[in-house]
Amino acid sequence: MLDLSKTRNIGISAHIDSGKTTLTERILFYTGRIHKIVEVKDKSGGGATMDSMELERERGITIQSAATHVTWGGYHINIIDTPGHVDFTVEVERALSVLDGAILVLCGSSGVQSQSITVDRQMRRYNVPRIAFINKMDRAGADAYRVTSQLRDKLKHKPVMITIPIGAEDEFGGIIDLRTREAVYFDGDNGENIRRTTELPEGYADKVAEYRAKLIEVAADYDEELMEKFLEEDIDDVTPEQINAAIRKGCLSLDITPVFCGSAYKNKGVQVAMDGVLQYLPDPTEVTNKAFEIAKDRSEQEVVLETVDDKPLCALAFKLEEGRYGQLTYLRIYQGKVSKGDTVYNARTGQKIKLGRLVRMHADSMEDIDTAGAGDIIAMFGVDCAAGDTFYGGDVKYSLRSMFVPDPVIYYAVEPKDKSAQTNFSKALNRFAKEDPTFRVRRDEESGETILAGMGELHLEVYIERMRREYKVDTIVGEPQVAYRETITREVPYAYIHKKQTGGSGQYAKIGGVMRPLVEADPGQHYRFVDKITGGIIPREYIPSCDNGFQEAMDRGVLIGFPVVDVEMELNDGGFHAVDSSDMAFKICARTAFKEAMRSAGPVVLEPLMKVVVETPEEFQGAVQTTLIRRRGMIQGSETAYGTTAIEAHVPLSDMFGYSTELRSATQGKAEYTMEFAKYGEVPASIQKELIEKYKDRQK
Repeated sequence: MLDLSKTRNIGISAHIDSGKTTLTERILFYTGRIHKIVEVKDKSGGGATMDSMELERERGITIQSAATHVTWGGYHINIIDTPGHVDFTVEVERALSVLDGAILVLCGSSGVQSQSITVDRQMRRYNVPRIAFINKMDRAGADAYRVTSQLRDKLKHKPVMITIPIGAEDEFGGIIDLRTREAVYFDGDNGENIRRTTELPEGYADKVAEYRAKLIEVAADYDEELMEKFLEEDIDDVTPEQINAAIRKGCLSLDITPVFCGSAYKNKGVQVAMDGVLQYLPDPTEVTNKAFEIAKDRSEQEVVLETVDDKPLCALAFKLEEGRYGQLTYLRIYQGKVSKGDTVYNARTGQKIKLGRLVRMHADSMEDIDTAGAGDIIAMFGVDCAAGDTFYGGDVKYSLRSMFVPDPVIYYAVEPKDKSAQTNFSKALNRFAKEDPTFRVRRDEESGETILAGMGELHLEVYIERMRREYKVDTIVGEPQVAYRETITREVPYAYIHKKQTGGSGQYAKIGGVMRPLVEADPGQHYRFVDKITGGIIPREYIPSCDNGFQEAMDRGVLIGFPVVDVEMELNDGGFHAVDSSDMAFKICARTAFKEAMRSAGPVVLEPLMKVVVETPEEFQGAVQTTLIRRRGMIQGSETAYGTTAIEAHVPLSDMFGYSTELRSATQGKAEYTMEFAKYGEVPASIQKELIEKYKDRQK
């Protein structure tokens, strides 16, 4: 079993192309996990160890988070390398929800980018303490001090530099450890020989004194003895151990972010950052994990889990993969232990499961184990479950909160080219939907088409490509469709009577009230039901049926058949019949009343607006802005640093298809962009008219 005080569960997250996978590759090399470093875009056709999927190696990007474990300085570290593309954001959510700490990787020259902000928001959502690693210090325009101030200004962190660089760009030679006032050099072919010396390079003595004082000033907030020394300006004999203990306190309370710098590609600074993981990030017992304990009467109460082996089991299946030997389920054990042959229960389905093979993962290879305890991350084979299921053992039934899953913004209609491939087609879709909660599959009843929904073009392209490679299914893909919504713009009263008399008992329901736009809603709330029925004019048992009827009517709007959002339905009048009224009658009545009221409530179509950030060389700034404005983009702002301009705009998703080709030709292939969902906005009247006409044609 693991010694928990010497265990770390960490993730590596960052903006695209900040060097996460390269950093992980170096960590594997220095910890003796691999014996040869392979670059992400390697010419030999191989790829980095953690990018084990063929598609990842071809595109040079990370698509699935990969898990591995290493030993460093006598510590056991479970590492998860996560993707940077917003299309695979659920992979990051999934990893962060089970990790105790993280390394936030930032590019030394680009600094804090749009995706860094998204990743940081996810870390805050799960209260994950982090250290920052400023990578690519060898690149043109690299400046660790500027990136540190961006951490403060853009991400509202309280960063503190633990190491500072010696030189920068092509003169980057090593780092200075401010705790020991030593220059650290990385010699040998792969930087494996660390040389520390108290002899500082010329001209660095004042800088070291200045930044060491800043470091101690931050640390002093967490240690009274340090505070006294700092106030008396007697900081020369402060030991590295005192600094580390204070900084660790601040890091675990999420107040401060220790900052390390280096260049993973040039093999400099990685080992010192690894020591930082051990020194500052929490072990599994220092993190508070909560679950809901479900009693016999189905009532739930929140409990704090203890990271010990002798309590009842509580574990989370946070990721699934289809392996050669059946389904592989990644498991984070929060409390209790699991052994081969144990019986556990799935909290969602109530299913009883006997555990077969347990393994420890290293990218796509694995080692068999017999047992694993609290605080560990392992994988199990042959267990049928979905991502996000909780497993418990024995008498206490636990359920862990589910992770945040964003709504899809883009749809494709897909069918197999060859009808005989239908079985494999269904198999592939079922598996992908089970693996990835942001990938949705449904059948359109009207057209009979299979509709895929996802987080972006790249997201769905990857799945269509995987279907071709892994299941040998070629597909015909229809025009991409945007996830429109409908809403109302004004308040209207409604009244409706539903009656049907056809021999035997009939149907009768009468309702009245007000439909109005929803204002001051909670985050994620798009509908509110207000019950103002008095004096029993509608019996209490029929009121939930009215609510259900309204909600069912919201599935398809009256303009283009898309879901309706942001509506408040007040029910304040009605009538019933002693014999003919029923739940069904009130439900049908509410559904029809909703449709009729919506037509006169000024209905409008809403479209998803994407936050698009384009990074381009300065000379193409005008050309890029033109491409965005042509696609109905609203420029939100831009900033220039070191010859690169980042332009931020809100652009309708329907106008973003094929943008990468246009951007490449407008900037000689030198610009790149990222986009993520920002909000819903009203569609211009001319486009709304087109959409309605198209919808009517389809109905015919």
